[in-house]
Amino acid sequence: MIDDELADRLCAVDGVVAVALGGSRARGDHRPDSDWDLGLYYRGRLDVAGLRAVAATVADGTVDLTAPGGWGPWVDGGGWLRVGGVAVDWIYRDLDRVHAVWDDCRAGRYTVGVQAGHPLGFYSHAYAGEVALSRPLADPTGELSALRAETLAYPSALGAALVAGGWEAGFLLDGAAKGAAGGDAGYVAGCLFRVVGVLVHALHGRAGRWLVNEKGMIASAGRLPGAPPDFARRAQALFGAVGRTPAELARTLADARRLAADVLG
Repeated sequence: MIDDELADRLCAVDGVVAVALGGSRARGDHRPDSDWDLGLYYRGRLDVAGLRAVAATVADGTVDLTAPGGWGPWVDGGGWLRVGGVAVDWIYRDLDRVHAVWDDCRAGRYTVGVQAGHPLGFYSHAYAGEVALSRPLADPTGELSALRAETLAYPSALGAALVAGGWEAGFLLDGAAKGAAGGDAGYVAGCLFRVVGVLVHALHGRAGRWLVNEKGMIASAGRLPGAPPDFARRAQALFGAVGRTPAELARTLADARRLAADVLG
């Protein structure tokens, strides 16, 4: 679906520095119906018109590519294509920003930004994780491949910061308890999602494993060395029976507190 010729043509567009296969296809855990995720790493002004011209030669129909930033502050933009009936996503990444995030990772810094399509929020270190888990397809300067070689070593400072960030789980659960007393199931459910997300990131940080997306994050955490027994089942159960009455919601929060204690010690 993605050949070297296409990657080379994309790399020839002004601004594009490298092209990489990402997502489940790069990791090798894809399903037959999984999308193809193509990362377009650029610097400076990106020639979107040039990208549209390339897309027009391979896509099944009309393609609407955004300008950089068109999808929000973190998922930088791109387009959803159908090629031979298969979904192929082109996703922009500002390479200088990726380098800056990698510097932050090594210093034990990360941020969580609001981003459409990411209900947990976008964790900045996903940029570095994407590089580590990608497969460069066209990289004429070797810059992306060199960065990938660096990111294969998960920074211990980042892991420590994510574990330390687990304090938020208790803060959220205290707030959720106030909502539970009033039967506010929606607020409790929202807090629970954030609680589980914080725990999942702490587990990945402790294990030194990259996490780049909320999808599948609970199952991924459950497979990590050091995860509490039956973590995935217990975490999923919180959402399967949040409850409606104050008593039901309180029982769910009690289960969540036990899970958090088992993760954070």
